[in-house]
Amino acid sequence: MRIARFAHGSEVGYGIVEEAQPDGAAAAGVPDPDGLVVAELLGHPFGIGDESIRLTGSRYPLADVRLLAPVLPSKVIAIGKNYADHVREMGGEPPPEPVIFLKPSTAVVGPRDPIVYPAELSERVDFEGELAVVIGRLCRQVPAARVPEVIFGYTCANDVTARDLQARDAQWTRAKGFDTFCPLGPWIETGTDPADLELVTTVNGDVRQRARTSELLWDVPGLISYISHVMTLLPGDVVLTGTPEGVGPLTDGDEVSVTIESIGTLTNRVVIGD
Repeated sequence: MRIARFAHGSEVGYGIVEEAQPDGAAAAGVPDPDGLVVAELLGHPFGIGDESIRLTGSRYPLADVRLLAPVLPSKVIAIGKNYADHVREMGGEPPPEPVIFLKPSTAVVGPRDPIVYPAELSERVDFEGELAVVIGRLCRQVPAARVPEVIFGYTCANDVTARDLQARDAQWTRAKGFDTFCPLGPWIETGTDPADLELVTTVNGDVRQRARTSELLWDVPGLISYISHVMTLLPGDVVLTGTPEGVGPLTDGDEVSVTIESIGTLTNRVVIGD
């Protein structure tokens, strides 16, 4: 199931993204991008009980709504150095345990929102396509075997990074934390298996990253368990699982897309900030 957060007119809500048939009914299967609808949900999908997934009966063509960041997390927990080839392209060796850092919630933007290049502070801003995990329930110290119970779903992410500031600073908060540096979307997929999904990042249509999540040094259950032993995770929190090799710079006007098998494509354009 694909759960989207969207705006229609002045209203913001959640809905299920479905493929529309000529009679207006929804069908299962691979959606046709030109024939998608959003079936509006009553309430909040992170709520408790049947009301959280009850349909209002309203359906809107996807082209008539604006997709927003699919979740507004209390925090974004990111993992560095989680693909061996990426670690080596950055001149290092795989670490003995996961590297955790935080991105502020104010960095989150949605599909088609601009990535604002902070040109006054940075001379190199990179893309980093990643699989993102959305937490579904409050949890702490979760055993790896029970991690699927606390996951709501998965989405695409771009861990945008001011690479020169990352190299200059002793820690990564400034390099990773600018407004717009955490695009998420286009929706949350609740029914996929994250163990072996293809991830492809393109810039202006050219493939820059191609990998599979089976290449992660620490898989999703291991990461969520590890993080939950450090901090309490709340419904809607987002975990970025790391980027593969192929990261590179962005410039004004670039269109960067992150596509993950069975989830979808997240696209954003770069603009120079004031």
